[in-house]
Amino acid sequence: MKIRLPFLERRLDRRWKTAATLGALGDLMALWLEGEIASWPGYAPGYGPDEETRELLPTLAAANRAGYVTVASQPGVDPEIGFDGLIWQQKAAVEGFVRDRNLLRDLVDAAYAEGLDIEVADTLDTGERGIVVTLRGGEPHTGFGGYLNGAELRGMWPGIGSGALDDVFRSARITLAAPEYGAAAGVRVWQVLESVISRVPAGGTTSDPR
Repeated sequence: MKIRLPFLERRLDRRWKTAATLGALGDLMALWLEGEIASWPGYAPGYGPDEETRELLPTLAAANRAGYVTVASQPGVDPEIGFDGLIWQQKAAVEGFVRDRNLLRDLVDAAYAEGLDIEVADTLDTGERGIVVTLRGGEPHTGFGGYLNGAELRGMWPGIGSGALDDVFRSARITLAAPEYGAAAGVRVWQVLESVISRVPAGGTTSDPR
């Protein structure tokens, strides 16, 4: 379920169109997560984050300001019967773009140390298939990560500034996921993310992973 904001933004906020870097994109994503901006490119106009991510919003906003520009996230959920009568299972997971090599390394190292599932991909990694994070009736239903070609990346970020889009193409896309389904296992994902971003200097990171 999506959170309806008090107003409907039909046009893209002009700040997206002037974003010159991935860092600027992250700042805008943080404002969207916090409800200060009604829409972000590629998402339903006038809607905020899904209700299920409400408790994660402070962590996600901080991650975006630190240089990990998130585009998908979900908490771990214990098995439950869905609207269709089937059992649904959900892993905690987060997916986003990172350009700073130090932040990327720290996220990867921390994730491996805690036994998380992890995928790192860029526009050349055509073999990446993503991580299944939701099961419906025991079958894969939702995946995070995986290969995206140039057209798909542009489609994810329509209308943003050319500088920010260039940075998206230069970035690595990293997905972190809990190794098991359920709420308890999912806690580790957010602990890892919080521990890494808490060490990022104010203002984010600036080095180029390329």
